[in-house]
Parts: sequence; C-alpha cells; structure tokens
Amino acid sequence: MMILLVEDDLDLAQTVVQYLALEQIQCDHASNGVAGLNLMQRNAYQVLLLDLNLPRLDGLKVCQQLRQQGNDTPILMLTARDQLADKVDGFEAGTDDYLVKPFELQELVVRINALARRRSGQVRKLQYGPLELNLDEKKATRDGLALKLSPTGWRLLETLTRAAPAVVSREQLEQALWGDELPDSNSLKVHLFHLRKSVDAPFEQALIHTIAGQGFALRTNP
Repeated sequence: MMILLVEDDLDLAQTVVQYLALEQIQCDHASNGVAGLNLMQRNAYQVLLLDLNLPRLDGLKVCQQLRQQGNDTPILMLTARDQLADKVDGFEAGTDDYLVKPFELQELVVRINALARRRSGQVRKLQYGPLELNLDEKKATRDGLALKLSPTGWRLLETLTRAAPAVVSREQLEQALWGDELPDSNSLKVHLFHLRKSVDAPFEQALIHTIAGQGFALRTNP
C-alpha cells in the first residue's frame, strides 16, 4: 500500500513513517500543503493523511482543491482540534475520517486499512480523459460538449468513470443499476447501446469498450 502523509511536525512524521513501514505500508511525506498537493497530483495514493494546520496551504484548502479536481482518494484528517465545529468544517471540505492528536499508531493503521478499501464519496466531480461528470448537477460533458443521458445512463456512466480504466463486470453494473431486482437479460445491453450513442457516436474515438470475458471499461487508449 502506498499512502501520503502531509504533516509539518517532523518528529511525528518520522515516527508515523517508520511505524507504517513495519506494517508493510509505504508512506511518502510532505511538510507543507503546497508540496502535499503537488505530490497528490503526480502520484497515485490509496490514502491521504492530512494535518489540519499546515504552512503555505492548510489542510482544509488542500482537501477542497483535491475534491474540486475530482480526486477521490480517501482522506484522513489529523488534528489537535476536537471540537464538533472543526470536524464539520473538515467533512464539508471533503475529508472522509478524523483522528484527533495524540493518537495511537495502531488505531491509525486500522483507520488506514478501512479507508484503503474504498474510494471517497466526498468528491463532487469525476474526470477521465475528455469525460467530466458533475455529481451535484448530474451533468456530463465530453471535450466540453454536454451529453444527453437518461437517469439509467447516468448511473452506468458514473459507475464506469469511478472505476476507469479498470474493468467493471456485467454483474457489477447490474448491481449498480438495479440491486437485487434484476430485469430481463437484455436490459443492460439496451442501456449500454444508448449510452454509447451519447458518449461515443459524435466522436472519432470510442471511450466505452467491451472487454471480452470480463465486462466493460472506459479506456482512452484501448
């Protein structure tokens, strides 16, 4: 597992990095918000450990900028502030969990492992290649052009975009659309046909690809 710690207390940062190494968790470190934001934009991390009080750019602003950019990496905010208002500010900025200093390192590992199993639900924009989804407004664009989608088409595209470029199986798509109440066997095929007409037909290059024997995926370079 690869994670990032953004923490300006160098003694604490060194302790956390060394302890996580013993738990087979590789941890990069940045000592200020700007450096942390740059590392997040260049590398793929499974979890971000983010101190609230940081020089150059505080943790709330780092969190807000990442979510505005569509980054759905789970964020664990580390803070000495334990007031409810501070936690509310953090959750509104897009954090997924809070850990109040001082904390037990064993609890930190438990929180990291729990967050690493999922992507954040706090992100309000998804982007993959030329495709962009605004989750608040339920609007999708490709190369800046608005796409006309049905409610089912939107759920399909959101599921594929969240996973991209990984493959999503037929069963996973059906679960995302209908849960346990599955319709007839041709329903997914029909909805995918209409989604392809909206997302791919007006453009030279297809984004939605069938992966034989596996499922479906968004790929900019198949």
